[in-house]
Amino acid sequence: MAKTQDFTAVFKDFLGAFPVDTKAMENTFKNQAALSEKLSGVALSAAEQSAEISNKWTRETLAKLSEMSKARPEPADYAKAMTDFASANAEVAAEHLAAYAEVAKKVQAETVELLLAAGKSLQEDAATAVKKAADDVTAATKKATTAAN
Repeated sequence: MAKTQDFTAVFKDFLGAFPVDTKAMENTFKNQAALSEKLSGVALSAAEQSAEISNKWTRETLAKLSEMSKARPEPADYAKAMTDFASANAEVAAEHLAAYAEVAKKVQAETVELLLAAGKSLQEDAATAVKKAADDVTAATKKATTAAN
């Protein structure tokens, strides 16, 4: 029977020939985790504010419905109560939709700010990594040149 060749040593030598800067990977992971935490905070804050707006809107609507559902002495009073409810409800809807828009605008601004900061940090990290790689290549070239002479 044929014996299967063990490639463990081959792969170990192969991967050993390509040094990997694990510190850079670790920093990238930490930066990504920090960015995710900040973005989650923005999203959770927006969700909380939206829930508060919805809760307030619901309470106001129920209070107006309670007023509208009261018995009236004249049939025309029911039509007036419905008209008043519809008018008040439309006004409240505009206010609450504006509040939702403010929350969305705030989320957008905070997200853009976080992503710009992350991009700047990423650019700085990349510049540092490129400089380090260039320095390493230069040092290796000098070492190889002196060894050859």
